[in-house]
Amino acid sequence: MRPAILALKGVLVTALPDELTDHDIAEFQGEMLRAVERRRARGLVVDISALEILDTYLARSICETAEMARLLGTEVVVCGMRPAVALTLVEMGQELVGIETALDLDGGLAAIEELIARRTRALVD
Repeated sequence: MRPAILALKGVLVTALPDELTDHDIAEFQGEMLRAVERRRARGLVVDISALEILDTYLARSICETAEMARLLGTEVVVCGMRPAVALTLVEMGQELVGIETALDLDGGLAAIEELIARRTRALVD
């Protein structure tokens, strides 16, 4: 299943569905990076609120996608993590290193705007 990718004011927004195969995850990664390049996105918000579980492969893939997007000049926020998913990540010793998180999509959009503004200010200074 391919997640939809919406473009809003230079920011890409996508929501991961609950049922993802390893193939779907690899496709997601490639599609997101192509969309970042094609749209010259300044930000990427990934909503994971539909995920019931987050295994190590998916967590690693999200981290890698975020790092690749940052290398392309795009800020990244992951939002909508359920408490059970956060608990599972901590119990597995898995971290979303270097990824900004937000409680929900509204918070994710606010956080991405702030990250983009900070980057813009840093470039001006």
